[in-house]
Amino acid sequence: MPTILVAEDEPAISQVLKVYLVKAGFHVIQAYSGTEAIEKFHANSPSLVLLDVMMPGKDGWAVLKEIRAESACPVIMLTALNDVNYRLDGLDGGADDYIAKPFIADEMIARVRAVLRRSDDGKPAETAHTYGNLTIDFKAHRITLFDNEVAFTPRDLSLFLFLAAAPNRTFTREQLLDEVWGHDYDGSDRAVDLSVKRIRKVLAKWPSTEGEIKTLRGLGYQFVVEE
Repeated sequence: MPTILVAEDEPAISQVLKVYLVKAGFHVIQAYSGTEAIEKFHANSPSLVLLDVMMPGKDGWAVLKEIRAESACPVIMLTALNDVNYRLDGLDGGADDYIAKPFIADEMIARVRAVLRRSDDGKPAETAHTYGNLTIDFKAHRITLFDNEVAFTPRDLSLFLFLAAAPNRTFTREQLLDEVWGHDYDGSDRAVDLSVKRIRKVLAKWPSTEGEIKTLRGLGYQFVVEE
């Protein structure tokens, strides 16, 4: 039974989330402040975090930053703020999805399941491929560069593995959204650009001439390796 950490400071909303998640078959742990969220995250190793933006102690952005510093656990941001900039800030900070309040319970459950599915989805059937100093184990969902394991968020990992499974092939943003985010995704195609930006930032810690994600202006992205 997957464990969901609900970090929401309003008890009524937190309880509604818990009721629907438990009904859907999840085990739920609740936290009512940013500090408590971090403590319970460390103590319980949840499968996914539903994280409110506005919380006492540490806000959701600070909590997300701490989680991403050590874990690729899926995180869905919860907020009453509808400004697209807040959505982009969350995605750029490593969030896997974004739900605005007031939310529809069935949609929330569907998004939770979709994010968990993506985090476990190893589309390629190949095992490990090595490109220079970059090794990609598709079966284990493990990437190493210069013998250092590379940690991505589940969404970024899914995108990287999808591109790497078809080296030197170009995919449009629309294709990547359909394959990685899912056909029901209704957000901006900038999500692809932000994901690529995060992947490049992580890989830049260990510069390599192999396995670059190249932007083809007006066309899309490709995972470039030497033939």
